[in-house]
Amino acid sequence: MHFKHFITSLALIIGLIIIPASSAGADTYITNGKIASSSAFNPSDDYKVVQTRPEGGSRLLDYANGYSVDYPGDMWVDATISAVRVTLANTDTRVEIYYDNFYNTISNTSDYIGYSNLFLNNRGDHSKELDTYINVNGLNTRLLQWSRAPLSKVPGDRCNYLSAEIIKNNYEVYTILVKTSGDPSQYLPLIKSFKLIERQGTPRINTSYAQTDRVSRLNAETQAFYQDYFSSSAALKWGIYEYSAGQNLNLVKSLEEQLGSPFHVLVWYKSLGTPLPRDILDRAYQDNKYVELTFHTEIAGADNRSVMYDILNGQYDDYFSNYARGLKDFGHPVLFRLDNEMNGDWCSWSSWHSSKDTEIFKAVWRHIYNLFETNGVNNVLWVWNPNDISFPGFKWNHHLAYFPGVQYVDIVGMTGYNTGTYFSGEHWRSFDSIYRPLYSEYSQVYGYPYMITEFACNSVGGDKEAWINDMFNQLKQYPNIKVANWFNGIDLDKAGQPGRIYRLDEDPRYIAAFGRGMAR
Repeated sequence: MHFKHFITSLALIIGLIIIPASSAGADTYITNGKIASSSAFNPSDDYKVVQTRPEGGSRLLDYANGYSVDYPGDMWVDATISAVRVTLANTDTRVEIYYDNFYNTISNTSDYIGYSNLFLNNRGDHSKELDTYINVNGLNTRLLQWSRAPLSKVPGDRCNYLSAEIIKNNYEVYTILVKTSGDPSQYLPLIKSFKLIERQGTPRINTSYAQTDRVSRLNAETQAFYQDYFSSSAALKWGIYEYSAGQNLNLVKSLEEQLGSPFHVLVWYKSLGTPLPRDILDRAYQDNKYVELTFHTEIAGADNRSVMYDILNGQYDDYFSNYARGLKDFGHPVLFRLDNEMNGDWCSWSSWHSSKDTEIFKAVWRHIYNLFETNGVNNVLWVWNPNDISFPGFKWNHHLAYFPGVQYVDIVGMTGYNTGTYFSGEHWRSFDSIYRPLYSEYSQVYGYPYMITEFACNSVGGDKEAWINDMFNQLKQYPNIKVANWFNGIDLDKAGQPGRIYRLDEDPRYIAAFGRGMAR
């Protein structure tokens, strides 16, 4: 009884809908993530049932995702992001259950199992203890057990893992990922209890992350900046990334003169171990611009597979504290975009590198945030920014699994490029085809102002001028996008040749089209 009261209180505190284990002798019906009074549901509903088993423990029948599983009675059910995963948890263990369907995609079950577990090649941090195949109620199942050293900055760190990838067929797979501070093998009966059941209903996202009142913690200038740039009534403002801004703003100013309009935001990138770019911050501010400071927790040119773990062992606490004090000393508003595109495997901070465990990313985010708070930073707005498409496109890598919590985020960033057709596998994408589904999806979940933190159109593969014209026509349909930052750069191929040419100043036609759009 006391445990259940604790869980109910926890649900209220952290704003999640958490379902405790069912009362003895009674079924608990869960419809769209909430306890329901009856078993009635509609085909569009996310329908589940929790049963108490006579022999002890509970059984979850997840009809929306098509399975049942037995679990210890002290665990609670979190169905808030059921379309991504369902979580079973107690104080020392977290069990995440995923269903992936690869029909009409480039992936299959074999690809999923092989690629999902490549982090185990990092044997310096991960110790593989079991790798075998077992039969789970007629389903061939890859069973993996591994561990890593406990992280000193993560209380009760769940550093022992057990993963079961349960193969339904060549295109459908269920994953049960156990993360515990104890012995993961004790959850093998949970895995072996897994059974397929008839699917009824539809898995849904059953929560939204509404912005809290965080502005009051900021200094007066930053509050005014937020109101001007990100309030509901704020008009769209433009920003730019331009590499030459590291030396001076001459080219940026030249672009502004040609466009007939200023850029209000300057994008800059920094990595772990480098000093605060105070010169950039000052240069931009003197020109009436604010900096979107994109910070990556990796060391340029180094093997960064261990960095996220190192941060959570406190190895960079002094560095981040000094960084925070530098930002506080600057005093003016800064958009701090930490570890963007975390759902892309090209990022060392993606969970693809750290046990498929998105809790690592969230713990790093919160740790750095808390260090900033401890050092009295009151001029930073935190920008959380997934990529528009997850790579790999697996459920454990979904952007929702990386959200650090409403108390740690001020602005939600969007990133989606028309990369053109130069590189194999890429294709021409209109602005609307990128941002309409992204805006619609985010609007259902993230109750925040949005900014396009970086985007652009390649010159290879289509009509860039027409793309720019269309982009300005479409932007008015997305009123919650408050800032849009053009990436004025070039991506090279392996031979050093231009592959993605994003520059506006490549052609006077692009300048003219962009200028007309900014003048509207």
